[in-house]
Amino acid sequence: MKLLSAKLLDELALQAAASPRRRAHFNVHAGPADPVQRFFVAAQRDTYIRPHRHQVRSELALVLRGRFDLLTLDDAGTLTGRQGVGEQCASIGYELPAGTWHMLIAQTDGAAFLEVKEGPYDPATAAEFTSWAPVEGAAGARDFLEHARAAAVGACLNRPA
Repeated sequence: MKLLSAKLLDELALQAAASPRRRAHFNVHAGPADPVQRFFVAAQRDTYIRPHRHQVRSELALVLRGRFDLLTLDDAGTLTGRQGVGEQCASIGYELPAGTWHMLIAQTDGAAFLEVKEGPYDPATAAEFTSWAPVEGAAGARDFLEHARAAAVGACLNRPA
């Protein structure tokens, strides 16, 4: 049996604050071969999660602390939806079908969620990133994040990579 405490989320938030990526993960599952992948993610407000999709797996996430905006996009980079999830939102989580372009934007420091995906983990099919959004750590990533943070549904986020 594993007991998962609020202290774990506190520690993840501290790790996220100290990380260059501005987020931290904790795997609940034993390893990549597990048939169900379960992990916590804590994020700072300035973390950049590049728009991506999971072609062969759906994604379920439950927000445990703070708030995120979930952005969904079409193939051309047009923002098709923006949903607040977490504290002070109507939704506490989301489930996305396989093949849905999306990105998460932390709205609060130390925000955390539990993500569940079908396993086993396969790095070749785990995530496909858009070609038009900056790579994580690239010079334009912060500007892209702020553009996406402010964009309204219908806006095109597509920028040359």
